[in-house]
Amino acid sequence: MALLTGAAGVLFNTAYPPFFAHLVPRSSYLDANSKLSASRSASYVAGPAIGGALVQALTAPVAVVVDALTFLASAILVGRGSTDEPAAAPDRATPPLLRRAREGLVFVVRHPVLRASLGCAATVNFFTFVAGSGLIVLFANRNLGLTAGVIGMAFGIGATGSLLGAVIAPKVARRLGVGRSIVVGAVLFPAPIAIAAAAGGPLWSRAGALALTEFLSGVGVMLFDVNLNSLQATVIPDGMRSRVAGAYSTINYGLRPVGAVLGGLLATLIGLRATLLIGAVGGALSLLWLLPSPIPCIRSLAADNPVPPDSDTDADARPLPA
Repeated sequence: MALLTGAAGVLFNTAYPPFFAHLVPRSSYLDANSKLSASRSASYVAGPAIGGALVQALTAPVAVVVDALTFLASAILVGRGSTDEPAAAPDRATPPLLRRAREGLVFVVRHPVLRASLGCAATVNFFTFVAGSGLIVLFANRNLGLTAGVIGMAFGIGATGSLLGAVIAPKVARRLGVGRSIVVGAVLFPAPIAIAAAAGGPLWSRAGALALTEFLSGVGVMLFDVNLNSLQATVIPDGMRSRVAGAYSTINYGLRPVGAVLGGLLATLIGLRATLLIGAVGGALSLLWLLPSPIPCIRSLAADNPVPPDSDTDADARPLPA
């Protein structure tokens, strides 16, 4: 089942970027990503409570069946969306799979925006998994002495931060610019982990520090994701979207389990508090990928504010040489 759902997830994630780009006008990328992220964040707030109630009322197996049916409903809703997808040229042979994967990776490496954003996203994901939620929960229980109920409340507050971040992301982008909003999100996402690591004092202070950490990180990750996803949808040409998504996800998500393993080793060797601080500092330093890139100078996604081109980037998305 894990193999089947994992394969289906990869299929969805590689098909999603071109579907989104054809479904949504370029001028609405930010607002659309904001609404999608807000609905996802709202599900994180309501989902655990609904799941717990279903397990208690209907037993766990029935709750799992209900959960499966919600995915079926999601598929039906997505299937109702229609897009004008251009037909492939009949005389153009499809390159082999490995060649297409290589083309996606080469395109990312050559593109100044995608190269910097991948380096930043991979770095921040690596370090936030070093100080992952499992370690934070363990630290909150062992070091801060918080009960399961208090920890759950803090994470619930964090989910409201994600909801708020998704809602305000377009407004922040209009005020600061899309690129600077990405920079702010890249720092605000991991840096608050240091607040929890430095927590102490009475119970309300320790619980408040954990809640503040989760809230600020939730705002930060949405500022980062909503704006970066919209920027990537703008700069990737249609012919490369799925290939770029595959290459991007392989590196970005592939580093997450490596970070989690390293986090466990560091926590064993140097302690939970020091490991959380390493995750916070290392994640915040991900902005070093962005500063020398064109990203901080990008004000909007409008067609009259183009991304600075790169001489090695194949803007027409023609197949790269073998």
